[in-house]
Amino acid sequence: MRAGLSILFASRAAVVGLIIVLFWVSAAVLAPLLTPYTPLEQDWKAPNQGPSMAHPLGTDELGRDLWSRLIYGARVVLVILPISESVWLPGGTALWGVFVALVVGTTLGLVSGYFGGWLDEVVMRLLDAMMAVPIILLFLIIMAALGASAVNVVIAITIVGTPGIARLVRSLTLDIRTREYVRAAETRGENPFYIMFAEILPNARGPIIVDAMLRVGYAIFAMGTLGFLGLGLPPPSPDWGSMVAKGREFILEGSPWAALWPSVAIASLVVGLNLLADGLREESMRYQ
Repeated sequence: MRAGLSILFASRAAVVGLIIVLFWVSAAVLAPLLTPYTPLEQDWKAPNQGPSMAHPLGTDELGRDLWSRLIYGARVVLVILPISESVWLPGGTALWGVFVALVVGTTLGLVSGYFGGWLDEVVMRLLDAMMAVPIILLFLIIMAALGASAVNVVIAITIVGTPGIARLVRSLTLDIRTREYVRAAETRGENPFYIMFAEILPNARGPIIVDAMLRVGYAIFAMGTLGFLGLGLPPPSPDWGSMVAKGREFILEGSPWAALWPSVAIASLVVGLNLLADGLREESMRYQ
């Protein structure tokens, strides 16, 4: 634990990224305390208003408070909590998708790399075929086929993220399985699955954690893209991508706020996650 914190705070990029990520996570968790309105509450007397004392970041076309929708929008991607008490909408979509992809991809990579042979060949060829399709195009195909919903976004993130994670874990497994402690476990007659999950996986966790952080950033960006194209979470969810898409219609009317703030939120969170992951990777390589 102490070594991990030393690696984290040794990198300025990682510290900056951590501050940004902690801001959004804290805001999502404490959303009811930080927002004066619910994300669905409408004020028909104040549509498309600029920043004011009543609405710090302005309002959208329905008079909904942008600060409240922005903060609750962080729950959509980061925190597994309901978005609204009156209308239940699921949260943590990006994290759920990356978590499921991490479980599936790690299992496939361990099994493929450890057993090898025809199983490795079949799994890798299937994953190569999936990775041959551009990521955004694959997202669009999946969402167009399944339809717009939180569950389908999680499925899309899982399908897109699994191949890359599996290939990473496979390469780590091929390297670690040749080490002495793994050979010793095999000599003792340990079960192959014990060796994979108790000997190999703990020693591969560093690169996997860094990759998972990057993939959360990719998932958030992809969710923003899907929401912008109308293939993300359905209304009235405070999805940042959907907010940008709707807000851009009023930019030329002198009301850029509804599109500006969610764009800043997406960019800042993705940059924060990338800085944190890159900083951890550089410092961990330096320590090694």
